[in-house]
Amino acid sequence: MSRKTGFIGWLRRRAPRGLYTQSLIIIIAPMVLLQGVVAFVFLERHYELVTKRLSSAVSRDIAALVDLHQSKPPVSDAEIVRIARERLALQVEFLPPQALPPPLPRPFFSILDERLSEEIADDIKLPFWIDTVGRSNFVEIRIQLGDAVMKVLARRNQTYASNSHIFLIWMVGASLVLLGVAIYFLRAQLRPILALSEAAESFGKGRAAPDFRPRGAREIRLAAESFVSMRDRIERAMEQRTTMLAGVSHDLRTILTRFRLQLALLEDSPEVEDLNRDVEEMSRMLEGYLAFMRGDAGEPASPTDIPQMLQDLKRAAETSGVSATVESHGESMAIVRPDAFRRCLQNLVANAARYAKRIAIVAVHDGRLLEVKIDDDGPGIPPDKREEVFRPFLRLDEARNQDGTGSSGLGLAITRDIARSHGGDVTLEASPLGGLRAVVRVPA
Repeated sequence: MSRKTGFIGWLRRRAPRGLYTQSLIIIIAPMVLLQGVVAFVFLERHYELVTKRLSSAVSRDIAALVDLHQSKPPVSDAEIVRIARERLALQVEFLPPQALPPPLPRPFFSILDERLSEEIADDIKLPFWIDTVGRSNFVEIRIQLGDAVMKVLARRNQTYASNSHIFLIWMVGASLVLLGVAIYFLRAQLRPILALSEAAESFGKGRAAPDFRPRGAREIRLAAESFVSMRDRIERAMEQRTTMLAGVSHDLRTILTRFRLQLALLEDSPEVEDLNRDVEEMSRMLEGYLAFMRGDAGEPASPTDIPQMLQDLKRAAETSGVSATVESHGESMAIVRPDAFRRCLQNLVANAARYAKRIAIVAVHDGRLLEVKIDDDGPGIPPDKREEVFRPFLRLDEARNQDGTGSSGLGLAITRDIARSHGGDVTLEASPLGGLRAVVRVPA
């Protein structure tokens, strides 16, 4: 793998995944780049040019004062001080002959020191000493004149562009305003996307989202309208299927009832008993098929007391002669479809009670996910068959299906269908009790 590929992979792994963060980066990165280029051009070009011209003007003023001092006949020092104060806005003082102070260390931001030193060296050509750091508002310059030392104090804004901070403040302020406007509109566009995501998730869990309506940008509204149309088509298809199944159920139950009445009129015989068992088995299979097709999808989700539901399942299991225990951890109320979820767990508990002598039920609800584990000490299911048993109409010929109960092979299929309609799933594992563990996980 090349270094470039490795760096790109590293960058992708650490890049933000959220649309909000990525959109902010898309907005901020060009703005920062543009502002950086503008700042560089301003500080390195405009700022340097203005500073050079200001420093050159001050240097020429000082050179004029030096020329006045050295003119023939010389101008008095008092007159030079007056001219500097009134005409040039400089404070001038003539000191007795003395050595110039040692050079000061160059400041970190040395553009003023460099430009002013260069201009004085070019215009005056006399020994000089400069201090651009000592006084906050003034620049001190000393010129060695031979018979005296001329000390000059110039305001700092006379020597360099001191108003650059205004440009920087304006630039940063404008950036913050633009960024604030961008964030406001970006959040306004992300809210419809989040609402669409929540509506889709609620629909996937079998919960209604009546307050959802398409809004936002045109593309987002189109996606939301497509979702609403899809949801309506699915609900109509489910309603039509439920209506059809109700009709089929009524017709088939009528025929089975007629069979029972006719058998009841016959005299008791082994053949009649066999026919009665066949009718009962057919009735059970019919109910299983219809339940699998119906899936209890029309039931609304509501807050449900999970510990109480598990206690009811425990009592039902104990009536079959098995020993059952129940544990509940975390929040007791969960948003599920009560009858459907009860049936989901009831199928698993009944399946365990059919083949085991001991059952342990443990529920954990952390506020976001509800997990129910059902362990038994029965013969279990081989690992390579644990996924196949969820297929409809599949009956294992192993130990868990040898009792001749007439099972239609739809119990686990119905269980998984109900769990997935809640947005979760059902998995099978090896149990610490030695048998099978069924795990139901649904968002709640």
